Amino acid sequence: QVQLVESGGGLVQAGGSLRLSCAASGRTFSNYGMGWFRQAPGKEREFLAAITRSGWSTYYADDVKGRFTISRDNAKNTVYLQMNSLKPEDTAVYYCAASETGRVVTTTVNYDYWGQGTQVTVSS
Repeated sequence: QVQLVESGGGLVQAGGSLRLSCAASGRTFSNYGMGWFRQAPGKEREFLAAITRSGWSTYYADDVKGRFTISRDNAKNTVYLQMNSLKPEDTAVYYCAASETGRVVTTTVNYDYWGQGTQVTVSS
């Protein structure tokens, strides 16, 4: 089992920045590919970014490419999502997830463990 706990969400004005963190515990963190997703009210959970177990490869959804950056620190068992130039439409609950594949994967079914989510609200 892997336990994931997100933090860093909050209220920010449009154009601002936030950095989300996801702390992992349990099994060896560096074995897992990691991803970030979000879910707005009434919408499906949406893929944002993913990173391989080593951190050497990343992949982004078109909506966030150039604004969001995923990174990881395997020594700290933590994955991050740096979010810049935030827009009101970025408002959602943000989730991190761990994939036993270790690779970059973009669909929810390929992730085995999920955090509880952290709310991000962007005001206009």
